[in-house]
Amino acid sequence: MHFPGKFSEQILAEQLDRISVSFLVDELVVRRGGVAGNISYALGVLGQKPVLVGAVGPDFAEYRSVLEKAGVDTSGVATFDDVHTARFTCTTDDDMRQIASFYTGAMARAREIELAPIAERLGGFEFVHIGANDPEAMLRHTDECREKGYPFIADPSQQLARMGGDEVKRLVDGATYLISNDYEFELLLKKTGWTAQDVASRVGTRITTYSEKGSVIVAADGTETWVDVVPPTETVDPTGVGDAFRAGLLTGLSGGLPLERSAQLGALIATYVLETDGPQEWTWQRDAALARLRDAFGDSAADEITAALPA
Repeated sequence: MHFPGKFSEQILAEQLDRISVSFLVDELVVRRGGVAGNISYALGVLGQKPVLVGAVGPDFAEYRSVLEKAGVDTSGVATFDDVHTARFTCTTDDDMRQIASFYTGAMARAREIELAPIAERLGGFEFVHIGANDPEAMLRHTDECREKGYPFIADPSQQLARMGGDEVKRLVDGATYLISNDYEFELLLKKTGWTAQDVASRVGTRITTYSEKGSVIVAADGTETWVDVVPPTETVDPTGVGDAFRAGLLTGLSGGLPLERSAQLGALIATYVLETDGPQEWTWQRDAALARLRDAFGDSAADEITAALPA
C-alpha cells in the first residue's frame, strides 16, 4: 500500500506510549509471493516439475491454481482450515519509509509435514530445497533429509536472524549445497563460530550471492568461481530476485549443467525479476534469453545452457 504523505508527520514522538494511528492509503497492490511460491513458480516456467511442500490456509485456492498452471506440483501442500496462508503487508510513504507486518498463519504448521510419504509417492527426491519457513519445520525437514539420505540444499536466509548457533549448524551440516547472500553468510559464521573452512568441510558446495557484484561458487577444496550478473535494462523491484536466482540455478543443476553455467542461468532469471514489478510477473522468451546469455557470458556459455532451457 502507499500512503500519500509522511509517517513522521503523523506520529507524535512525545506520545509513543499512546500511539494509535490509521493511514488512508491511495494504492493497494496484492501480489503472489513467498520464498517457496516464487522459486517453484519460476522452476515451472523454466520447464521443471517442482513439488511444493508447505502449509497454507483455505484461502490458497487461487494461488494453487496459478502455480499448477505454471507446472508446479502442489500435492505436497498441507491445508489447515483454521488459519490463513502466511502473508506480508507493507505501507510505504512518500519518503520511502515503511510500516510492515508479517502474519505467519499456516506457515507455523509446516512443522507437522513429513517428507517421507511425499518421497515415496514421487519415487525419491532429486534435491530437497529447504528455504526460509517456520524454523521448526526447517529443522525437521533437514533432520529427516539426513536420516533418510535425501540430498538437500540449505538456504536458511532471513531465518538466520532468529535462530541460535546450534540450530544453524543443524540446518547446514551435511548439505549438498549451501546458498546465502554475503551478509547471511557472515551472520552464519558469527552464530556458529565456524570459519569459512569449517563450513567447507561440512557442505558439498557453497554458493554466495553479492547483489550487483554477482555470486561466488566455493568448492569443498576452497576453489572459487565468480559469476557476473546479467546487466539489467532497468531496475524496477528487487523483491524475489534471490528466489529467481535459486530457480535458475536449480534448473541448470537438474539439466546436468556444471555449477558455473547453472549460476549464470540463475543470474539471468534474477535480472528478469529485477526488471519486473513483482516476483512472479516476469515472462520467458527463449530466443531473447539466449541473446542475453550470449551478451553477458559469451557464445560458449549460452550454447551449453541452451540444453537446459525450455522451448
